Formats: sequence, structure tokens, C-alpha cells
Amino acid sequence: MMQEAMAMDKGMSTATVTGPSMAQMPLTFMKTGETGTVVKVREKGDVLHHLENLGFVAGAEVKVVSEQAGNFIVEVKGAQVALNKQVAQRIITR
Repeated sequence: MMQEAMAMDKGMSTATVTGPSMAQMPLTFMKTGETGTVVKVREKGDVLHHLENLGFVAGAEVKVVSEQAGNFIVEVKGAQVALNKQVAQRIITR
């Protein structure tokens, strides 16, 4: 409390981090049942356009429903989508 008052007097922010900052990682690093947030999609052209239409945009929540042999079924914006390993690696989450 005293530190917060001192920070206010000096015009400093009193925001605190409640846990470790989450590192960015490809969707392929997520395990079944885990939920993450899309940070960016490292893809171009038609594939990028298709992924954006499915809901893979920055800020979208994505949940891994299942994974088998590197291929994923994920839930994004209320729909389940199958992704092969190559595409899933291009979706960056945190």
C-alpha cells in the first residue's frame, strides 16, 4: 500500500503483473483442452483469407479439441475446424 502511494506521488503506474507473461507460440504447442488467444497468423494469400473467414484473427479465443499425429481439431468462434500440422504451425497464440 505504501509503495502504491509513493508511486502515485511520483506519477508512476501502479499496475502489477498477476502471473508470468505468456509467451507466444505456434498453435501446435498447445495440448488437448487448452485455450489460447490468436496473436497473429503467419500466412499469405488464399490460406490467410480462408483462416480469417473461419475466425482466426488477432484476439480470437481458440481451444484445442483434439490432436492426432500433429493434426488438430480446434474450436474458434463456436465452430470446430480441422487443421493440418503445417497450417497450425502458422497460427501464433499466447
